Formats: sequence, C-alpha cells, structure tokens
Amino acid sequence: MLFALALVPVIALLVFIYLKDKKEKEPIGLLIGLFFAGMGTIITAIIIELIGEVILEAIFPYTPVLKAILLAMLVVGPAEELGKFAVLRLITWKNKAFNYSYDAIVYAVFVSLGFACLENVGYVFQNGLSTALLRMFTAVPGHACFAVFMGYFYSRAKFASLTNKKGDYTKNMWLTLLIPIVGHGIYDGILFAAQASGADIIEGLGALLWIAYVVVLFVFSFILVIKSAKNDFCIVTLPTQQQTVYRPQVAGNWTCSCGVINSFNFCSACGKPRPMGNTWNCPTCGTLCTYNFCGNCGCPKPAANPVPMPVQQAPVPPAPGV
Repeated sequence: MLFALALVPVIALLVFIYLKDKKEKEPIGLLIGLFFAGMGTIITAIIIELIGEVILEAIFPYTPVLKAILLAMLVVGPAEELGKFAVLRLITWKNKAFNYSYDAIVYAVFVSLGFACLENVGYVFQNGLSTALLRMFTAVPGHACFAVFMGYFYSRAKFASLTNKKGDYTKNMWLTLLIPIVGHGIYDGILFAAQASGADIIEGLGALLWIAYVVVLFVFSFILVIKSAKNDFCIVTLPTQQQTVYRPQVAGNWTCSCGVINSFNFCSACGKPRPMGNTWNCPTCGTLCTYNFCGNCGCPKPAANPVPMPVQQAPVPPAPGV
C-alpha cells in the first residue's frame, strides 16, 4: 500500500503532462529513458548534499537557521536541479523528437518525476502513511513545478539557438537553471529554517508561509502548462522547410481520416498531420507556407490575381473660352 501511495502522484502527473501534448506525442522509449535517468540523479544529489551539510556545519555551528537557509539555497536546490538539467541537456538537446515547444516541458517533467519517484519511495517507507499523504500533494507536485519552469525556458533556449539569437539563447539557458534552483531553494528553505528555529510559533508561521508559497507555485505552474500546451509551436521548422504552425483561427477546421474534427495541425485523436495543399512562398522572407499567413514572419498570403489599382489621371483643364 505504501509503495502504491508513493507512485500514484508520480503516475498521475506524468499522465496529465503527457496528455497535454496535443500536437505530436513523444516516443515512449525516450520518455522512459528520461524517467530512469532522472532516478539516477538522486545519487549525485545525495553525495553533494552530504558534503555540503558537513561544510556548512563546520562554518556555521552556532547559527542553525542561517545554516538551514544556506543548505537549501546553495546545496539542496542546486544539487538536485543541476543533476536534472544535466540529464535533460545530454539526452534531448540534439534528439530529433525535440521539435515542438511543449516537448521540453514533457521531457523536464519526466526527468524530475523520475527523481521524485525514487525520493518519495524512500521517504514513504521510512516515515509511513502520513508522509505519503503529505508528499502526494506537496513534494511530488513541487518537483513537477520546478520541471515545468525548467522545460519552458529550455524550449526557448533551443528555439533561440536554432534561429541564431545568441543573446536570447544565453538568457534563457540561465533562466532554465536559475528559476528551478531558486524556486526549489525557497521551497526547502522555508521548511528547513522553521524546523531549525526550535520555536513553536516560528514553526507555525513558517508552515503558513510555506503553504502560501506552495499554492502560488502550483497555480503559476498549472497556468504555464495550459498556456504552453495551447500555444505549442514547431521550433525546428526553418525557412527552407514548409511551415506548418499557424494561427488556428486562420487555418480553419479540418476532418481527419479517423473522423475527428480538428482546428490544430495534428489530429487530437490519432496524431495525423493536417493535409497540406496550396503552398506558396513568402515574398518577404522566402519561407514555404501553407496558410494565409507566413509562419516565419507573419506576412499575409499575396493574392493569386492581384487587382491592379486604378490609375488616377490628372484633371483636364477646361478649354479656354472662345
């Protein structure tokens, strides 16, 4: 029973994130590999955290609250999130399946929940049912939230690298690391500091602050997942290829061969792409396009037979009187 309780939140979140990928489902083998690779990062995290705790204890032996905050912000957060990022970067950056913006969130969540799964099993078997129920609604979703932020900026960094925008690439790659590390550090820092204080009133106030932070974290992450899934776009389609990602309201609905009516470029039921036709080259950037707007620069489709503008003739002066 404890093992099942440890796995339920992980499976539920994985299914939720996976089903939100409407454009093109990711290879199951790749996702399983990311999940187990995420499990492996717990080894490096434990080693780094043990070393960091020993060092901080030697430097700050009489300031437990400060030591707890530094442990969370400078050791635990970086140790866990950097390990997840390393796995994400090594496995997915050059993978051909990484071709849509939402893919990065899927990958990051699978890595992070691989870590959370193994960690959760250990905590649950060590501390029992109450810990299983508490972590089901806090720690496991928390790891998923940090992964959502990581995946969001990771995707933007990938797109910037493909479009040769070095400044955007550097900025988003830093955010890929910093936002999850800081978010994770604050999450643990509030708890660690409250527990280290040893005062009931501070522990109570810390618990309230932590709950408020968790609620805000969950809400922002949920909104980001919904928006990212809704606005999913192709990040590898370059001007030499046919653009297939456009504003849905411009493209219109289409009926798939399986009978499902869709508005996006991939069938929500079977994943088949929208039938393409009537391609045209953008007169501004040369991109091969399909719909009424260029997918690269937004230029509208030129008319097939442009209507010539009437030429205004100069008014004829009246003839002089006889």
